Amino acid sequence: MKYTYKHTLRACYLGYITQAIVVNLAPLLFVIFQDQYHISFEMIGRLILINFGTQIVADILSVKYVDRIGYRKAAVIAHIFCSVGLMSLGILPLIMPTPYMGLVIAVMIYAIGGGIIEVLVSPIVEFLPGDEKASAMSLLHSFYCWGQVGVVLLTTLLLKAIGSSYWFVLPILWAFIPLYNIKNFLKVPIIEPHEDAPTMSIGELLSTRGFMIALLLMLCAGASEITMSQWSSLFAEKGLQVPKVVGDLLGPCLFAVLMGIGRSIYGIWGHKINLNRALMASGILCVICYAVTIFVQNPFISLLGCAVTGLSVSLMWPGTFSLTSATYPMGGTAMFGMLAIFGDIGAAVGPWIAGVVSDAVGLGLKAGLLVAIVFPIMLVIGVMLLKKLNIQSEG
Repeated sequence: MKYTYKHTLRACYLGYITQAIVVNLAPLLFVIFQDQYHISFEMIGRLILINFGTQIVADILSVKYVDRIGYRKAAVIAHIFCSVGLMSLGILPLIMPTPYMGLVIAVMIYAIGGGIIEVLVSPIVEFLPGDEKASAMSLLHSFYCWGQVGVVLLTTLLLKAIGSSYWFVLPILWAFIPLYNIKNFLKVPIIEPHEDAPTMSIGELLSTRGFMIALLLMLCAGASEITMSQWSSLFAEKGLQVPKVVGDLLGPCLFAVLMGIGRSIYGIWGHKINLNRALMASGILCVICYAVTIFVQNPFISLLGCAVTGLSVSLMWPGTFSLTSATYPMGGTAMFGMLAIFGDIGAAVGPWIAGVVSDAVGLGLKAGLLVAIVFPIMLVIGVMLLKKLNIQSEG
C-alpha cells in the first residue's frame, strides 16, 4: 500500500482523537472514583491539574527537542505513552495499595503522550504541501471534539451495559486507538523540520506585545473550555441530581457536539471570518453560558447552558492558533509549543481552582464554576487589547 499525505492527515486526525481520549475519559469516571475510592473534589481537581501539568512539562520538552529527534519518532513515542497510560488507568488502581496513587501514575504517563501530540500534530499539518492547509488545520481541531463525542457516548453506554464495577475495562479498550496509530506514524510520509529553516526564537516571540496577549488568550481558552468539560459530568449527576446517562448525553456529549460543529464551520468558512470579532463574540457567549449553568435553577436549562458553552469555546483555541500563525508566519515549532503550553496552563489551573473552591466554600461545584467565569471575561479583555494593537485577521 502506498501512503500519501492524505494518510498523514488521517493519522494526525486520529492523533487528536487520542488527545480527546486522554483528556476526557477520566472525567466520565470521576463519580465512580469518588464512590469507590472516597476521594474529595480537590483530589479530583488535582488529577486534572496533574494531567495538564504533566502535559505542560511535555510541551516544554517538545519545544526544545522535537525538531532534533524528528516528527516521526516523536509521534510514535507520544502514542506509546498514551497507550501504556490508558492501560495503566485500568490496571494500577486495582493492584496498588493506594488506588489514588495508581490513578496519578496512569494520568502522568498518558499526559506525557498527550502533551507531545499537542505540540507535534499542528506543525506536521502546517508543513504539508497544498493550498488547503488552513482548512486542514481547522478541521484538525474539530477532530478533538468528535473524539470527545465518541468517548462520552461509547463510555457512557458501555458503563450502562457492563455496570460501574467493571469500569476498568474501558481505559484498556480505548488504549487500542493510540496503539493502532503507532503503525500509521511509522509509515505515513512526514515533512521533517529543517534546522536551517528561518524561524523566530522564543525570545523574539516573547518580545512582542501581540504574542504575549495571544498567550493570555490561549490560557483563557484552555481554562474556559476544560473547566466546563471536565466537571460537567460530575456536576450533572451530583449537583443537578440528573441520572448519569441523561447528564452525560445532555452535558459533556452535547458540549462536544456543539464544539465540533463550531470548529467544523470555522474549518469550512474560516477564511471569511474576522477572527477578532468572532473571538469577542465567543468570549461574551461563554460568560453568558457559565452564568446560565450556575444561576438557573431548572436542571435541564442549566445543562443546556453547560452544553452551549461548547459552541462558545469552539473558536477560542483554533482561532487563537490561526490568528497568531498569520501574524507570526515564521513562528515555527516554538510558537505552536508556547501556545500549547499556555493553553495547558489554563486547562490545568481552571478546573483545579474550581475543585478547590467547591471544597472550601461547601456550596458544591456551582461556587467553583462561578470563580472560573473570570477566564472568558479575561479573554474578552485580551481581544480588546489585540484590537488596540491592530493585530487583526484578514476578512
